[in-house]
Amino acid sequence: MRIRTRLTILFTLITATILFVFAGIIYISAQEDREEAFYTSLRKEAVTKANLFFNTDVEEQVLKDIYQTNSKILNEAEVAIYDTTFNLLYHDAENIDFVKETPEMISHVLQDNELRFYTGKRQAIGLRYDFRGKIYILTATAVDWDGYHKLTRLLQNSAIVFVISILFIYLAGYFFSKKAFEPVKEMTEKARVISATSLDLRLKSNGNKDELTELANTFNEMLVRLESSFESQKHFVSNISHELRTPLSAIITELELSGNKDRSVHEYKLAIQNVLSDTKKLVRLLNSLLDLAKASYDPSEIAFKELRIDELLLDALQHVHLSNPEYKMDIHFENHFETDREVSVNGNEYLLKAAFYNLFENGCKFSGDRKCTVEISFEPEMIHLRFIDHGIGIAPEDISHIFTPFFRGENRKFAEGNGIGLSLTQRIIHLHGGTISVASSVAQGSAFTIRLKNLSPL
Repeated sequence: MRIRTRLTILFTLITATILFVFAGIIYISAQEDREEAFYTSLRKEAVTKANLFFNTDVEEQVLKDIYQTNSKILNEAEVAIYDTTFNLLYHDAENIDFVKETPEMISHVLQDNELRFYTGKRQAIGLRYDFRGKIYILTATAVDWDGYHKLTRLLQNSAIVFVISILFIYLAGYFFSKKAFEPVKEMTEKARVISATSLDLRLKSNGNKDELTELANTFNEMLVRLESSFESQKHFVSNISHELRTPLSAIITELELSGNKDRSVHEYKLAIQNVLSDTKKLVRLLNSLLDLAKASYDPSEIAFKELRIDELLLDALQHVHLSNPEYKMDIHFENHFETDREVSVNGNEYLLKAAFYNLFENGCKFSGDRKCTVEISFEPEMIHLRFIDHGIGIAPEDISHIFTPFFRGENRKFAEGNGIGLSLTQRIIHLHGGTISVASSVAQGSAFTIRLKNLSPL
């Protein structure tokens, strides 16, 4: 069932319930008012008949004849008069006697001054009447045919109006829900044609500050992210293809040349060295891609533990030195720390080592003296790491792009690389809730600054 239909039915049911309760309250109120009004009318007729009986010289038979005559055309009340000893003084129709009074009834009226009750559809009333110092008991009964008829008409009219109202409410609800869901239908139709090849399409927003506008804006923002992600993915695949194709082509060429004819041992060794060099480039590229993939994981899927920054830096330094013995690296503490927690972070050991390894290697690789120094300083709750070199520096126009995967600026003329290291480092630092920034001057060197939250003393 569509939401529009469900909402229409729900709206109709709620409204129907409210109307039913409202109509019920009106009917019950009308019923109570009819009952109260008729009891008042019975009281008046009983008192009027008693006044005629006691205050005038009208004979009893005349009063009975009046009752018999009126009862044929009017809703005349049957009245009876008793004294306190249950002696009947007057009765409009003793042979009929709808009330059928009893001594207990007379005693009850004397005690409570008034008694109201039903005999079938007839309402009856008993009341105390004082005349010239004596107490009498009056009873009166009649059927409120006019009142019952009005209640029946009220009930019928209410039922008709209720049914018509429900039909109207359902149609109105269906119409308004259709109008309300038209923007959703448009969004659905527009979203249905959006695919990987048309991510530039956007949902139309009406500009109102309502939930549908918020939904459209949120969906459009998601499309922007998806479009950016697809573009990055295409760019990434293109760069990967290029980076893999170059060393693989060199390996194939070297092997084909070596296999075309017999060569000297020296030439074979040279070919093997070239193939080995290209293979190492491939391995470094694949390792970097693997690290980049790990750094892109959800933080909840990566194991974190307490790690000392100085130990991670020493491990990364030794790893770089094993691969490049000519590189020179130093670690300097700018100020002292009092507890291990001040120099510790909550992080992933493998990824942080990879980030520090890239910064050490870049600092040495792009410096004429092959030297990189890291300075460690402490602030309340923060650790600062500054990787400093005095190398070729970074051109101003390249500063904003150095953390883009596969980007290589003017420094590509100075040393080889694949443009993954700094983007990988940035993702790792962000994954650990830190920041990384760079300050550089051409021919004077660069300084990469990392800020990480430490494990403050408990």
